[in-house]
Amino acid sequence: MNHHTGRHEPGTRRQGTAVYLYGVARGLDPGALGGVTGVSSAAVRAVPADDLIALVSTVELADFGEDALRDHLEDLDWLEATARAHHEVVDRAAQAAPTAPVRIATLYRDDDRVRQVLHEQHPQFTRVLDLISGRAEWGVKIYAHAEALETCDPEPQPQTAGGRTGTAYLRRRQAQRRSRQDASRRVGDYAQSVHERLIQYARASRRHPPQDQRLSGRAGVPVLNMAYLLDDEHTKGFLDTARRADAELTGVDVEVTGPWPPYSFIDTSDIDTTDTAAAGANRRGRSGRGEAP
Repeated sequence: MNHHTGRHEPGTRRQGTAVYLYGVARGLDPGALGGVTGVSSAAVRAVPADDLIALVSTVELADFGEDALRDHLEDLDWLEATARAHHEVVDRAAQAAPTAPVRIATLYRDDDRVRQVLHEQHPQFTRVLDLISGRAEWGVKIYAHAEALETCDPEPQPQTAGGRTGTAYLRRRQAQRRSRQDASRRVGDYAQSVHERLIQYARASRRHPPQDQRLSGRAGVPVLNMAYLLDDEHTKGFLDTARRADAELTGVDVEVTGPWPPYSFIDTSDIDTTDTAAAGANRRGRSGRGEAP
């Protein structure tokens, strides 16, 4: 259900404002949002409808209209800052009440349209909020360092005096290769065993692609990147198990992050979240959506 607010010449920036939606909460005291700012340092307010509350800001179409978003989606610094501000709003609300985040740059023409969406999509939002109530997302990443992945044997030096020494060199190279493969398998098996222990505490899990080392800033080779949805009462057992696992294998780190709003476990595919002339850029932005912070 797309609503376009009018045509404009290519290359021009839209004038006026739109309403930026961060997420939808249930049972949230609007006072919990006091002082929080969102994207572009805009104030965050609550738009209630029935038993739901939308978390929104007013933004300029010059920054969030279709042409502006097309440019911004190529700007990694802008994307990072916007995603961080989006997350901080959702995280603040999620600490106080069940909150379902929506995708970055979800825009509507005004508060009345937001209320209409909450009315129309009430069953879908309720289903999502029922799933995440009393639960949070935790992330687990496993990194392997050189001492866990490489053989301890010194690098063989090729010899030129006679075929027998050349054959010995090749054999040693093959042995080293097998040793590295065995070490890699051992680390992979270990990561799987950690996952099997942690999943016992979780309501659900999602496997994410290993995070690019340039983005994570972490030393070591990423081996596992998982998200777990936990009932609050199972958090302690989960964290204790992860802590023990971190100490088990030399050269392998188990990193736990959270609690997060359950980004990885919210399916809003049947919820209409497109509106305004920014819809085209919004649809393009969805395809590049990454993991939870």
